[in-house]
Amino acid sequence: MEIIPKYELSKTNFSDEEKNLLEDLRNNLVDLAISSGENFHINENALLDDIKEFLKLRFFNEDFNDNHSYKNSQDNIDKLANKLFEEIIGYGEIDPLIKDDFLEEIMVIGTNKPVFVYHREYGMMESNLIFESDEEIISIIDSIARKINRRIDQESPILDARLGDGSRVNATIPPVSADGPSITIRKFKKDPLTIIDLIRENTINSDLGAFLWLCVDGLGIRPANAIISGGTSSGKTTTLNALAAFINPRERIITIEDTLELQIPHDHIVRMETKPPNIENKGELTMDDLVKNSLRQRPDRVIVGEVRGKEAITLFTALNTGHSGFGTLHSNSSRETITRLTNPPMNVPKIMIPAIDFIIMQNRIYRSDGVSVRRVSEVAEVVGMEEGTIQLNKIFQWNGKNDEIENVSISSNTLQSLADIKGVKISELHGEVNRRKSVLDFLAKNNIRSTNGFANVIENYYLDPNTVLDSISDFG
Repeated sequence: MEIIPKYELSKTNFSDEEKNLLEDLRNNLVDLAISSGENFHINENALLDDIKEFLKLRFFNEDFNDNHSYKNSQDNIDKLANKLFEEIIGYGEIDPLIKDDFLEEIMVIGTNKPVFVYHREYGMMESNLIFESDEEIISIIDSIARKINRRIDQESPILDARLGDGSRVNATIPPVSADGPSITIRKFKKDPLTIIDLIRENTINSDLGAFLWLCVDGLGIRPANAIISGGTSSGKTTTLNALAAFINPRERIITIEDTLELQIPHDHIVRMETKPPNIENKGELTMDDLVKNSLRQRPDRVIVGEVRGKEAITLFTALNTGHSGFGTLHSNSSRETITRLTNPPMNVPKIMIPAIDFIIMQNRIYRSDGVSVRRVSEVAEVVGMEEGTIQLNKIFQWNGKNDEIENVSISSNTLQSLADIKGVKISELHGEVNRRKSVLDFLAKNNIRSTNGFANVIENYYLDPNTVLDSISDFG
């Protein structure tokens, strides 16, 4: 038994003839790029058709080897065209890793060293892929940079980018990475995790899910605001995605991120992404610029992918003036979250902090076998300020002994405030939480977890909750 399990990568093999064809195709693309200048852009659909035509001309040419296996076979030509197409538009030898939806992270750490991957089921693994030269790695980095019209060189040796599938890339070259070029790719599932996945994986339970559903919805009159805090790779973005699915379809969402990661299943959503300065150090758009701009777009919800700078004050100003929103933040506890918000570089005035209702803490916890699990470890309510200190009321707490998150509250200020505005007794809201819990339990039991399937149930619940509850009851 090995400490680090092996990940066996099957490589794409090319014959000598195929390598020559691939080289000719790449040279043609380079010539086209040079002649087109800065306006060059690959149309992938057209490229595949062009490759097929290129192969037809080659294979049906009388001077071509009559015994070639592709001769007069349209099916074989199509297969080869797809093989060459994937090689040209892909990312070289790491392309199969990028396409593996079971991988969460891909880590290239230099030459003559194995590429490591983090598997969603088996944890950290060592692959059989080894790059023998810096040039091979830099070629992949350059390919990524070109597709997003960015560059990486001695003057700009760090690249933060996003692949077409939404995966986040960080790449470095010397002198930043002393041992050679590196690539780290954070991958996101093609089918995003929903709250049902989080319940089934025990990240949260249906009690907490139902409570947050009611609070996020706010019965359409007082939606709760929340900060989701935790360490790197603790699952903050996944949980934010899952909770945002509870937002009523009637609402308009604006998201702001450094690199687009959020995959919120909502029809009325505007996604905004920061922009680095150009070569002349002009044209930068910061998080704060985008948060300010979002407030001119009539948002019902403003969601900030990661709060870390002066945009925090803009966000909290918006929350204090009637807007609703979410954000994520790097922190290790609820109290530390407050400390980080109220100190440089965020500097949010303490009097503004009560604009958020909840701090949801999430942790990445490693088991003895080296595989990590994500757990919502704490949900704390912000209940006001006393003698200059922000007061927190713990609602849910993770119990490590039985691996369960438990309701530890005596009461909830958020629910009481909602009951007062709605003009109902708090017991009625507790009953509504229980009804929503029964919906989540039914979906989890029957593994109705796809984004569309879950969204349909939520939308139907908002339209007619009794019909949904009756349907669940009919299933027993």
